[in-house]
Amino acid sequence: MVLTPTGLRFMGRVFPCATGRGGISTAKREGDGATPAGIHRIAGLLYRPDRIGRPAPWGEPIAPGDLWCDAADDPAYNHLVRAPFGASHENLRRADPLYDLVLVTDWNWPDAQPGRGSAIFLHRWRRPGFPTAGCIAMARPHLRWIAARAAPGTRVMVPPALAGRERTGGWASRDKAG
Repeated sequence: MVLTPTGLRFMGRVFPCATGRGGISTAKREGDGATPAGIHRIAGLLYRPDRIGRPAPWGEPIAPGDLWCDAADDPAYNHLVRAPFGASHENLRRADPLYDLVLVTDWNWPDAQPGRGSAIFLHRWRRPGFPTAGCIAMARPHLRWIAARAAPGTRVMVPPALAGRERTGGWASRDKAG
């Protein structure tokens, strides 16, 4: 997979996508809203079994109480954790459909460095043109198509040359954030 100015390219197709509200960054920090530049790999596939079928044989169900730690000072930083969990975290079992299907990247994982960013996923977008908190997001059918064909270790390239560029085409533009 390669992020391009017109979208996310994978297996000969280009999918419109949204990236972080902070743009593409070569110096990703927790909370900056940026999508980290670099070569990442798909490390996991999570899905809501109460909402969708298993998207691929290696998919793991998101259970009630599944969370993702985003507390840079916690030993579980940038890892899946279970409720109850006192430190800052994201709920993976959301009321909205954004995390019904999640491809987990290896950004700052498994040996997380405090403050370098957490929860960098590929997931469903809120709507076209609406930026994320640092993830790559897209339409549900496109995400399902990718999830059915990707495998653990699939590369996700976010070229450093895209850092600081005005986003056009398939990217979410800050002007469209609404």
